[in-house]
Amino acid sequence: MKPYLLKNTKTVNEGNIFETDVLLKDGFIAKIGKNLSHDTATVIDFEGNFLLPGVIDDQVHFREPGLTHKGNIATESRAAIAGGITSFMEQPNTNPQTTTIEKLEAKFQMASGTAFANYSFLFGGTNDNLEELKRLDKNACSGVKLFLGSSTGNMLVDNEQVIEQIFSNTQMRISAHCEDETTIRENLAKYKAEFGDNIPIKYHPIIRSEEACYLSSSKAIALAKKTGARLHVFHLSTGKETHLFENNIPLKDKKITAEVCIHHLWFSDADYENKGTLIKWNPAVKTAEDRSQLWDALLDGRIDVIATDHAPHTAEEKDNVYTNAPSGGPLVQHALPAMVQRYVEGKITLEKVVEKMCHNPAILFDLDRRGYVREGYYADLVQLDGNAKWQVNKSNILYKCGWSPLEGTTFDAKVKRTWVNGGLAYDQGSFAEERFAKRLTFDR
Repeated sequence: MKPYLLKNTKTVNEGNIFETDVLLKDGFIAKIGKNLSHDTATVIDFEGNFLLPGVIDDQVHFREPGLTHKGNIATESRAAIAGGITSFMEQPNTNPQTTTIEKLEAKFQMASGTAFANYSFLFGGTNDNLEELKRLDKNACSGVKLFLGSSTGNMLVDNEQVIEQIFSNTQMRISAHCEDETTIRENLAKYKAEFGDNIPIKYHPIIRSEEACYLSSSKAIALAKKTGARLHVFHLSTGKETHLFENNIPLKDKKITAEVCIHHLWFSDADYENKGTLIKWNPAVKTAEDRSQLWDALLDGRIDVIATDHAPHTAEEKDNVYTNAPSGGPLVQHALPAMVQRYVEGKITLEKVVEKMCHNPAILFDLDRRGYVREGYYADLVQLDGNAKWQVNKSNILYKCGWSPLEGTTFDAKVKRTWVNGGLAYDQGSFAEERFAKRLTFDR
């Protein structure tokens, strides 16, 4: 692999922004310092552009196997590296579901020949696969996923005895989708009685309500405290839930952690009028006040990670009446630009963006030498041009589904280049023919 010398960078790392050169060699960051030189390296002058660690997205649905008309590992990871995401953790609700060790390894085999970004998968817990979960090596994959609320793929885990057994029988971090199914079913029945299947989309956050989220999250956290499990609550959507989490513990020592997704930081229920089912997610996008409280918790440390919950569906699937329109949307190409836009607007520092999207996922999931700009670490890096205004539109969307909930949005910064394991995987709109991605490894 050819070496690269990155000159005149403004490197964003570990709470600082500093000018430096960075040498990439044999897939790793070989040297960081001023006035570096190398006889054979390809020199790229950043001219003051930012250098960031590659983003680590701990929650994506790339739809392979079984749902590849929506997206697949190749198409969606290609879009991811164009957005500065160099590592992803994919969810188990594919077809077939990733609920056995055999199916888990089959997904790794698929990704080994097609992924553009580094990859791992979450093992899905169910009401009846506890013995298989006990056999899973703690370093085999990124963690365990539980749907403690209804989900695509019917992976609802609702047997409380089984849930407690899962919490008690794994050393891996358990990532949970927390919504109370009984509450949701009761709310849905009420609105179906009034509107039939064509329920106005504005009722989505009332059907998948604050109560449904809080009830499930609080029960999961109580169980984690009881059993000592490492619990990571995916995609918080309510302000009320943020008060369940602490911010006075170093992340490496936190057993109970939280994530927020781009869409819950970007949209509010006021956007349903214009966006309709395009912003139908589970959990639902809720009020502007919820969004404000999520931002507060993100900035003060109660929320640890920013992710995408990238979940593409075709435009035809989304263009349906409420009960038939699936939940989810594509975001990996635009997540980092969206957060950098909030930095431009003064909402968050760039150092904090890097902490929540790069450093913290690496810490939480015990990743081996990723998530930082450090000598000896894998060279997963992003060049970010902070003065490159562009607009999201059909012509530049890379998702297989061909649409984005952020269409029409103008960003002030753009990913210019992305390195994956030292290989220049994305360069100003062009992709390398060679794939540099590797299976993520863990240090547990």
